[in-house]
Amino acid sequence: MLIDFSTLEEQKIPCFRGGEKVTAARMFVDPLVKIMSGHLEPGASIGMHTHETNSEIIHVLSGDGKVICDGQTEVLHAGSCHYCPKGHTHSLINDSDAGLTFFAVIPEQP
Repeated sequence: MLIDFSTLEEQKIPCFRGGEKVTAARMFVDPLVKIMSGHLEPGASIGMHTHETNSEIIHVLSGDGKVICDGQTEVLHAGSCHYCPKGHTHSLINDSDAGLTFFAVIPEQP
């Protein structure tokens, strides 16, 4: 199945999951998975949240930032991949002076 993100409507999500500023995202969603191409402007974040029924993989395509996962800070840069297993808590933060672009996959898990 081909997913062409350029054909999906870009959503501007203010304070996504309680974060700061706006998250811009194009998303493919079905009952089993959410696949997202996203962008955080400088100072933007996706708020702290727990993955109760799924996990999340975030691959940073460009920019720098950090993740706080279960209270531990992980520094991210282009090429970094962060994994948040089911039952764990994390947040994605762009604490740089440039944009952060990422690709995320959130599969539902029994």
